[in-house]
Amino acid sequence: MSRSVLQPSQQKLAEKLTILNDRGVGMLTRLYNIKKQGQVWKACGDPKAKPSYLIDKNLESAVKFIVRKFPAVETRNNNQQLAQLQKEKSEILKNLALYYFTFVDVMEFKDHVCELLNTIDVCQVFFDITVNFDLTKNYLDLIITYTTLMILLSRIEERKAIIGLYNYAHEMTHGASDREYPRLGQMIVDYENPLKKMMEEFVPHSKSLSDALISLQMVYPRRNLSADQWRNAQLLSLISAPSTMLNPAQSDTMPCEYLSLDAMEKWIIFGFILCHGILNSDATALNLWKLALQSSSCLALFRDEVFHIHKAAEDLFVNIRGYNKRINDIRECKEAAVSHAGSMHRERRKFLRSALKELATVLSDQPGLLGPKALFVFMALSFARDEIIWLLRHADNMPKKSADDFIDKHIAELIFYMEELRAHVRKYGPVMQRYYVQYLSGFDAVVLNELVQNLSVCPEDESIIMSSFVNTMTSLSVKQVEDGEVFDFRGMRLDWFRLQAYTSVSKASLGLADHRELGKMMNTIIFHTKMVDSLVEMLVETSDLSIFCFYSRAFEKMFQQCLELPSQSRYSIAFPLLCTHFMSCTHELCPEERHHIGDRSLSLCNMFLDEMAKQARNLITDICTEQCTLSDQLLPKHCAKTISQAVNKKSKKQTGKKGEPEREKPGVESMRKNRLVVTNLDKLHTALSELCFSINYVPNMVVWEHTFTPREYLTSHLEIRFTKSIVGMTMYNQATQEIAKPSELLTSVRAYMTVLQSIENYVQIDITRVFNNVLLQQTQHLDSHGEPTITSLYTNWYLETLLRQVSNGHIAYFPAMKAFVNLPTENELTFNAEEYSDISEMRALSELLGPYGMKFLSESLMWHISSQVAELKKLVVENVEVLTQMRTSFDKPDQMAALFKRLSSVDSVLKRMTIIGVILSFRSLAQEALRDVLSYHIPFLVSSIEDFKDHIPRETDMKVAMNVYELSSAAGLPCEIDPALVVALSSQKSENISPEEEYKIACLLMVFVAVSLPTLASNMMSQYSPAIEGHCNNIHCLAKAINQIAAALFTIHKGSIEDRLKEFLALASSSLLKIGQETDKTTTRNRESVYLLLDMIVQESPFLTMDLLESCFPYVLLRNAYHAVYKQSVTSSA
Repeated sequence: MSRSVLQPSQQKLAEKLTILNDRGVGMLTRLYNIKKQGQVWKACGDPKAKPSYLIDKNLESAVKFIVRKFPAVETRNNNQQLAQLQKEKSEILKNLALYYFTFVDVMEFKDHVCELLNTIDVCQVFFDITVNFDLTKNYLDLIITYTTLMILLSRIEERKAIIGLYNYAHEMTHGASDREYPRLGQMIVDYENPLKKMMEEFVPHSKSLSDALISLQMVYPRRNLSADQWRNAQLLSLISAPSTMLNPAQSDTMPCEYLSLDAMEKWIIFGFILCHGILNSDATALNLWKLALQSSSCLALFRDEVFHIHKAAEDLFVNIRGYNKRINDIRECKEAAVSHAGSMHRERRKFLRSALKELATVLSDQPGLLGPKALFVFMALSFARDEIIWLLRHADNMPKKSADDFIDKHIAELIFYMEELRAHVRKYGPVMQRYYVQYLSGFDAVVLNELVQNLSVCPEDESIIMSSFVNTMTSLSVKQVEDGEVFDFRGMRLDWFRLQAYTSVSKASLGLADHRELGKMMNTIIFHTKMVDSLVEMLVETSDLSIFCFYSRAFEKMFQQCLELPSQSRYSIAFPLLCTHFMSCTHELCPEERHHIGDRSLSLCNMFLDEMAKQARNLITDICTEQCTLSDQLLPKHCAKTISQAVNKKSKKQTGKKGEPEREKPGVESMRKNRLVVTNLDKLHTALSELCFSINYVPNMVVWEHTFTPREYLTSHLEIRFTKSIVGMTMYNQATQEIAKPSELLTSVRAYMTVLQSIENYVQIDITRVFNNVLLQQTQHLDSHGEPTITSLYTNWYLETLLRQVSNGHIAYFPAMKAFVNLPTENELTFNAEEYSDISEMRALSELLGPYGMKFLSESLMWHISSQVAELKKLVVENVEVLTQMRTSFDKPDQMAALFKRLSSVDSVLKRMTIIGVILSFRSLAQEALRDVLSYHIPFLVSSIEDFKDHIPRETDMKVAMNVYELSSAAGLPCEIDPALVVALSSQKSENISPEEEYKIACLLMVFVAVSLPTLASNMMSQYSPAIEGHCNNIHCLAKAINQIAAALFTIHKGSIEDRLKEFLALASSSLLKIGQETDKTTTRNRESVYLLLDMIVQESPFLTMDLLESCFPYVLLRNAYHAVYKQSVTSSA
């Protein structure tokens, strides 16, 4: 088979174009990074990051000398200026090698491109984007990549310094310049004004380039239409013609339909600048060029590097004779671009928002349509991507006066629908594969076979390739998709690219220019193969928005605008999703930037999700505040006024002024006269539902091999805020010692929890986990952040405020009311004790603190008791001799009287025991409340514990019994021996005192208390009040103190509790009987009231009986005492 000297198959045009285009992008990436960095890659171009030789003041003159003389450096004659670089030469070689050889690679790339362009010219290759799409596109891409590379190279300010310094160091080290240096230096000088140089360089390539560009005459104007034209054509609409909904979306130019408008404009503008002669001779070329110039003010060179087209074109043409007309065209186009482009693109984005929304909605309902309408999806993605990139580029590079057209507060919506379409393609990939596998084997293979059979001439090589296409497609089956087989048509696509190259050269036996139908059919088949094996690559090609990585400030600003606009907040998830694109902009020729781009994608994604969660948290907090206010209106304290009004109405009393407005009742806010009335709560709920839609949109997303879960951000923020809110709602003021009532706090917490539970209607989060984490932490002394909890605040308040005022005599414990009550004193207290200690408040406290928190409260109370017992023991030690004698002399009244006078600190002992009694009374209230609460929540468990406690055999080992008591105490059940008190007192054991001595002190303590009781009769405040079933100075609490302390102490010292209490009773009764014989009225003022203490001690004790008391103290005295105190109370009240 005869061929021309230059055989197309041997030139490997397809392979060279593919490799050089990929390498060109790699070189652009490396040059971009050199421009933006020194040794450390930084997007901000921080001068501190540049190599020290470029900024060191001492080396500045040497660097300036090298740049001035570049590319020639006379090293011998200028030793003085360059001498300072001598010391640094090895460092210069080491640190600048990467930069230097990047410039060398650019030079080699340029050589290869020039060689390939010459080969293409010699082969007289035919270019038409609608026929040999891959060949034309790759050819134009290569020219633009080459142009961009040379422009970017000319923008690197330090290029001469880097190359010159490296070469100088090389010459100093090796005695000769680097072999690439002369050519490299010349290239840098030649391309100072890259476009001007390339205009001269491209004169021989004008024919090929202009042919390729003019082939866009049908494609580009069709893509560059206004929004109204799109709307009239019902572009991208699946439902505009329901009858054709299932028909496959077809076009003669399939790959051109989703070709980037941005890429085409670069081809046209740069292409016609390079072969500008055609603009004067071809009206089509001129129209294309003017249309492109009117659409944009600047083009993206690479990432965020832009090229201001009108000024650059004008500067290039101004020096060419006879180009005044072109310069006027440029100026007219600039005016049009400035005045109309912004509004045109704004309207396009507006149209695309609704079009993509419709497309995404229909496809989510009927994913099967992704098969026939796949082209629409990729067109929609490409169109939207072009508009977003246009906006991003122009917003950053336009004069501020026309800023309105470049601020789009609805951009998030467009990005969101792009992401939704991408998600549909990824999710329903197998649906598309099934459709196109059948399409390829059942239709495309048949049509292609017919076309090949009808070819008049088909050389052997071409025939083999064509047959392989048909065979590959015929062999496909749906079963392969069902079996999960991995398809790979890259070989087939490369073969078609090669075939385009073979059949597009002049004198080709089979000319593609004469068989356009074959080209169009093959382009369609290639699109279909991509739908089977390259869906991810297609998504990157049509909708990659990794450019946002290089517009961080604009990206963050768009996100903030999105959150601020309630109607857009539902689309805010689009911004973190965009961070998943960032890694697709990296290139294997520049691996060092992967880490930095990855880090940026992670930090931005984290920041966006965190801000979204914060915004949602703030909305939830506002709703909670409103709901807490509403629930507060239902508190019992607010109904007093209503009740008093009702009572006054009945008694026909006129209260208040006549014109006084009637107070609104709770619930009025729910009565609506008009649906249009929107309350603040409505607005908050709407805003929250919109934002929660976004947070709930994806369960997780993978950014640079890191998985982000948006819902977890919300959960963690809710936990932190709920914790702070609970503590804040206690309204604890350390200065004034004010705190919220437990019942009111409980109401607020429940209102808060009700709102938080409703969040599960918006977002799939486990709110129970939030409650468990937060509320369990609140039962501890400190939370996980080391902050005080409600447990520590309430424990502190009850101990330091309420109980302290009790010991100061301002508050008394009223057993009849089971509450602490304020006593009338000169200085009124700032709080009402009853409102904090009655049974409902204690139950509310138990609900809030739970068993753990109540256990901590008990332990704190016991610590105070143990410190009082320690002081009591010291008093016993001071009086040990007297007490020892009194212990054995209780039946000798005279001797006892004499010994009693020798005792010191009698009042102190009674006061401390009373304090212990008060604390234990408070604890019994707390324990009873806890039991009530737990019996309501876990009745079966509590009854089991109760049964267990009640049936401990008497002979059980004390350690085992104490374990049962501990369990019972934790459930709020009363125990014969208080385990918490035993633990607190046993930790007091002194090292210097023997156990026997400790036991003796314990016994003598009981003696001390017993013999001191008669002194209480002389106290005016010791009078018993039947109404409160106690004494105003709290001495009725002694009963509990004596029993509990005795039980705990003699459990620790393994003594008999019963025997010791019998001894106590004997001593106490003999001492009290003695005051019955006293004649002094002052000493016996409240004798009867004190007698009743003996009855209380026995009633309180599980170890003593009334029979035992009768043997020590006649019951008749007790009966008379009760009669006397009741009679006295009736008299005093009368």
